[in-house]
Amino acid sequence: MSLSSRLKTLFPATLVLALCAGASQAADLPSPDLGKLLATGGVSQVEGAGGGGLTPWALITGYGTRDSYGANLHATAIRTQDYGLDSHGVAVGLADRVELSLARQTFRGSDGALDGLRIGQDIAGVKVRLAGDAVYEQDSWLPQIAVGAMAKRNTGVSGLAGVDNVKQLGAASDHGVDIYLSATRILLDRSLLINGTLRATRANQMGLLGFGGERGNHYQPMLEGSVAYLFSRTVVGGVEYRMKPRNLAVDREKDYYDVFVAWFPSKHVSLTAAWVALGDITVLNPTRQKGVYLSLQAGF
Repeated sequence: MSLSSRLKTLFPATLVLALCAGASQAADLPSPDLGKLLATGGVSQVEGAGGGGLTPWALITGYGTRDSYGANLHATAIRTQDYGLDSHGVAVGLADRVELSLARQTFRGSDGALDGLRIGQDIAGVKVRLAGDAVYEQDSWLPQIAVGAMAKRNTGVSGLAGVDNVKQLGAASDHGVDIYLSATRILLDRSLLINGTLRATRANQMGLLGFGGERGNHYQPMLEGSVAYLFSRTVVGGVEYRMKPRNLAVDREKDYYDVFVAWFPSKHVSLTAAWVALGDITVLNPTRQKGVYLSLQAGF
């Protein structure tokens, strides 16, 4: 299958058009200028967007200013008592206005009732800054505001007897789109970042268990929030919280939260570590899943 055919299969037409327009715009931009302040591009969120680990921010990824662009690669690993989640991908920020991202997630059971389970998911994202500038408009009450979308397609299930598609677990679909609105305020004089995100979604466990189910197959508004403090020029710490829908009878889904610290030794690399809580994952293993989150990001 050609790349264009795969994109059309994986993502809605609007996202494909955004990716093509973004690529065309990037061709006309000068060399990256690395003009944004350290850490203001955020890290790579587990679904590929720029922001925190669990939730996207209104900030545009990379260190390119409005006259340039930035990009990064990320590799993330989450390990709880019984499961592992890996994410890797690429994101591009254009003119500090548009962000495009691609990510692949792989979920594995490593112990308990779902030992050997493996589920994959591909994600394409687009984010557009609508208003405000979190860094340079310190005297304004208006936060930086961005709207975004994540198109997700589950790539199948293995390691679970008789199941090869999430629809066999009760999901209404194996693909879907999350739409979100984020507002980010940076208070430089207080070394503080505050972010709030409202996400419309019907994804089960971010889409790893499909979209919709017996308990509901409609979009629901979910709140997400982050607070981060700049301990030094290169070290940021904070907390995140993310509400989750509960669509599946086999999955008593719980909200996510974490406590994180991120190190930015330069504008080319960052390392994030966190303690994360993901709640229950299916009734087959009702243990509350808590563990570690590590993410490496490299770019400009």
